[in-house]
Amino acid sequence: MDAMNHLKTSTMDHRGCQVFRLDQLAERERNAEAAKCSVAQRVRLVLRRSFTPSAKRKIKEYLNTVAVAYSRVTGKMEEQSPAVTDLKRIELNPGDKVLVRSTNQIQATLNCWNELKGCSFLPEMWKYCGTTQIVLKPVKRFVDERDCRVKKVKGICLLEGVMCQGFELYGACDRACFYFWREEWLEKLNQ
Repeated sequence: MDAMNHLKTSTMDHRGCQVFRLDQLAERERNAEAAKCSVAQRVRLVLRRSFTPSAKRKIKEYLNTVAVAYSRVTGKMEEQSPAVTDLKRIELNPGDKVLVRSTNQIQATLNCWNELKGCSFLPEMWKYCGTTQIVLKPVKRFVDERDCRVKKVKGICLLEGVMCQGFELYGACDRACFYFWREEWLEKLNQ
């Protein structure tokens, strides 16, 4: 009887969402995966897997504080380039045709973590610079799998057919997640 109650409560905990079962779903191939990696890649993988998302955020905040303090002391405060101030957020709707801005324009918006307002621009996204895409939908809420929480956002959209196929560090992935695109990285085209 206890086993049946445990089964009922565990399946209802997260309403059956697959995201919360990924550890159970994934095959245990870490040893085989590590054998294919260089020593530097193994170290990066271990570090990425060792820290929780909140610990990573705290480390980033601390390093940002140190960098700002250092730049104030040395007098080398980075000024925002004119290209950054020109890239304003635009309202995008499903079906809108957009141009992904150039590499230089996007690079000018990114901080030392390759982020703009918390949204990462991943190395695999550079190949889409200068291409014309269609907006699938704006993102207003998403499930953050790292924190197991629903989060609200503004200024982010998904593009039709522009999905992640995996990372160089981790290898190929068949999950096909959409990339998050900041509206500042896109230019709306007249239709």
